[in-house]
Amino acid sequence: MLKSFSKTIQVTADDLDDLNHVNNVRYVQWIQDIAKEHWQEKAPIELLEQCIWVVKSHYIEYKKAAFLNDSIEIKTYIKESKGALSVRVVEMHDKESKQLLLKSKTEWVLLDTKSNRPIRVSEAIIAIFK
Repeated sequence: MLKSFSKTIQVTADDLDDLNHVNNVRYVQWIQDIAKEHWQEKAPIELLEQCIWVVKSHYIEYKKAAFLNDSIEIKTYIKESKGALSVRVVEMHDKESKQLLLKSKTEWVLLDTKSNRPIRVSEAIIAIFK
């Protein structure tokens, strides 16, 4: 496991579904957003211009609902990388109670921005997240 990246968000009315808890689609958006933010914060500009990540698969396990005005701590880390694939974990916890709300595992594929073809996750990229 490599070094984690985290942030805190507050649930707004726009995040809610018909049951007045956070919509599943919003959770997926937050999973993708934090992965992108982690990459953009850590990677040098050259890599940002040469590489882009795309989702191969999401596995999401919902544990507990979040509601309006809840503060959510979102944490992500890369579990492993092999070939063009990286497995990224995202966990969301209620900031006050520390209860786990969600845990996801996403397989991301690294693409060359010019060819849109998969490229190997290099040791230089792995070192960014150590």
